[in-house]
Amino acid sequence: MSDAQQNNQPLFSIEKVYVKDLSLEIPNAPAAFLERDPPTVDIQLHHNSTGVDEAQGVYQTVLTVTVTAKVKDKTLFLVEAAQAGIFIMRNIPPQEMEAVLAIATPNILFPYVREVISDTVVRAGFPPVILNPVNFEAIYAAQRNPGQQPEPPVQIITPTVSH
Repeated sequence: MSDAQQNNQPLFSIEKVYVKDLSLEIPNAPAAFLERDPPTVDIQLHHNSTGVDEAQGVYQTVLTVTVTAKVKDKTLFLVEAAQAGIFIMRNIPPQEMEAVLAIATPNILFPYVREVISDTVVRAGFPPVILNPVNFEAIYAAQRNPGQQPEPPVQIITPTVSH
């Protein structure tokens, strides 16, 4: 294959995966650790992609997950992690670039942010929060076709702990 043909081939590579931001709050400590009732857990997830150097095909995607655990009106903990990745993408047709940034890059980042969330919650002294897999393709399709129902919100698995 000639250099000209190779230079026109689509290219997708991961340059760097890193934690861009991490925050943990335990506003009601130490009383939060004495709570016996099971918490309600709310999970928010969003991602954003931007061009770092679009002429060179360099993009960044940030996948942010916020987990809030409450018992009644008291917050046990709030953890937010922003997992980022730098990606090189060249010769990808413009009509496909949006899908690559909305599906492929968050799919790559999700296992990392899942581990960061779980590890942070455990290090804070609580049972782990394990995020279920997310179907970014279904979310993207639902955003493109508003009449279509997306998957249910992210669910979690939390083991029960006896005190």
